[in-house]
Amino acid sequence: MANIVQFENVGLRYGTGQETLSDVSFALASGAFYFLTGSSGAGKTSLLKLLYLAQRPTRGLIRLFGEDAVTLPRKRLPGFRRRIGVVFQDFRLVPHLSAYDNIALPLRVSGVPESDIAAPVREMLEWVGLSERAHAKPPTLSGGEQQRVAIARAVIGRPEILVADEPTGNVDPDMAERLLHLFDSLNRLGTTVVVATHDFHLLGRIAGAHMMRLDNGRLLDPTGSLRFPPVQTD
Repeated sequence: MANIVQFENVGLRYGTGQETLSDVSFALASGAFYFLTGSSGAGKTSLLKLLYLAQRPTRGLIRLFGEDAVTLPRKRLPGFRRRIGVVFQDFRLVPHLSAYDNIALPLRVSGVPESDIAAPVREMLEWVGLSERAHAKPPTLSGGEQQRVAIARAVIGRPEILVADEPTGNVDPDMAERLLHLFDSLNRLGTTVVVATHDFHLLGRIAGAHMMRLDNGRLLDPTGSLRFPPVQTD
């Protein structure tokens, strides 16, 4: 498989302090599933910000979709970002908009005609099991429901890459399994998925997944297939 992302000797420093990421090098294959692990403060969120173009590196090379993302002109950033779906740890839903309108937001921002929005939004609501909550606003939704709305919003544009920052950190184990199943389903449709997590119980749940491990801003393990015993089911 061709590489959709490539980092070469990437470093990131905020202000004049110590580097948050140092000499990070890896490649992500198109259509693969990756877990990004590491303790709190290891640099996972910073690496994800580089992936979805919210931050530029201090040094090093980043290639996305075959192009140099570091020197990408600012006017081209919106087009690149539309190819990347992001699930934030704190959801970032618009509180005064319904679940339906939150999910529809990326399509509206992209200029999709209103007549072409209803069908895909309803499909996403059904996909995440929230058809009956379409008109509910975020403050009335549970944490798990808000997370599912955030996931639907992230994938409605059929992104080539999905980046999720600790997506199971605020839900119970059963919901965590359900969310992971949603990511796996999307991956099977061809999207490259990167999930940052500290929950090692989830790592063996995706067959053929790969793992990257950060420690104090350095990538310790090369990307490779995870080796876990088979999951036992009743």
